[in-house]
Amino acid sequence: MKPLVLLGRSPELELTGLGTQRQCWRLQSPHSIPASDRDAALIAHHHDWELARANGYQLAIGRDARPDGISLSYIRLPGGFAALGDGDVVGVYPQSGRVRVLYRRSSRHNFFLVTERCNNYCLMCSQPPRKVDDGWLIEEIAEALALVDPATPALTFTGGEPLTEWRRFVGLLELTRDLLPDTAVHVLTNGRAFAAAEVAKAWAAVGHPKLSAGIPIYAAVDHMHDYVVQAKGAFDQTVLGVLRLKDHGQRVEIRVVLHALTAARLPETCSWIARNLPFVDHVALMGMEHTGFAIANDDLLWIDPLDYQQQLKAGIEVLATAGINVSVYNLPLCVLDPSVRPFAVQSISDWKNAYVPECDGCSARGDCAGFFSTGRPKFSRGIAAI
Repeated sequence: MKPLVLLGRSPELELTGLGTQRQCWRLQSPHSIPASDRDAALIAHHHDWELARANGYQLAIGRDARPDGISLSYIRLPGGFAALGDGDVVGVYPQSGRVRVLYRRSSRHNFFLVTERCNNYCLMCSQPPRKVDDGWLIEEIAEALALVDPATPALTFTGGEPLTEWRRFVGLLELTRDLLPDTAVHVLTNGRAFAAAEVAKAWAAVGHPKLSAGIPIYAAVDHMHDYVVQAKGAFDQTVLGVLRLKDHGQRVEIRVVLHALTAARLPETCSWIARNLPFVDHVALMGMEHTGFAIANDDLLWIDPLDYQQQLKAGIEVLATAGINVSVYNLPLCVLDPSVRPFAVQSISDWKNAYVPECDGCSARGDCAGFFSTGRPKFSRGIAAI
């Protein structure tokens, strides 16, 4: 079980005349004519090199070495790199020789990391925050968005906390609205920035009809939520942020990651949401990805999903009865109570989604979320073919 390799160092990279700064390139078939100066020919066969040169490409990208006599600039993909196709977008970093996949046209799970900075320090964070100067990521995303297929159904912005530099990020949302007006845009944020009225107002002013915020609330009491996110006062700011967004008519999803600290209180948390936030658009009850800080805090957080099925069932019943749209993310069907299975969604991003031998021959595999392949996966004792 290994995630797709989306970042690596090129064994051969020559960008004659193309500069030494960070660059974004869209991959295209060498049989076509480049639509912009940021289109690169994706080399699949030996004869593609001559086609790419003849059709005016400046850059060729492929898995094999460049043949003798071909003068095109080129990048050789790292060994084991994920399969790429027409319309995919890669970031190239000439000074380090690294290549990173930024967007895959065939995927339903495209996301952009906006920053690694965050004002929460969640016990189970899968992307542990770092105090780094990474403002360049927003610039790279803006460049990449201009190359993304307008027919893309959905994009996610994540972090860190995407609203760390909120004015710049709102500008990025405006660009996304203009370039990809039909693409659903979901932002994973801790929601605290929206406690400031000007931030919530600026977000709403973007006016994207398919923009939504995914905001975590981990407990019905402030001290427990604040403990999970390791930030005093976070609960009050988060709830106020949700209220401000909904006051502006914005779409909000509440997210609850399930682990030993949150699962035991889940019925209480769901009842609190049903009473106090019945107007939210969706609630996602989510299995934990065992990576990042979740590994370091394993003794505190790990619980077999079998052992919180009653709490999960009760929480879903409360939300569904209140008319709130609720889903279960990231948990295989075999560990869920049969009454919970209709709420389960295939939610794990394709680049880190995997199945285990027990899944072979399972009649429900086609509808099952499967497992995370990242970090150090842990498995329920209840895994079995249905």
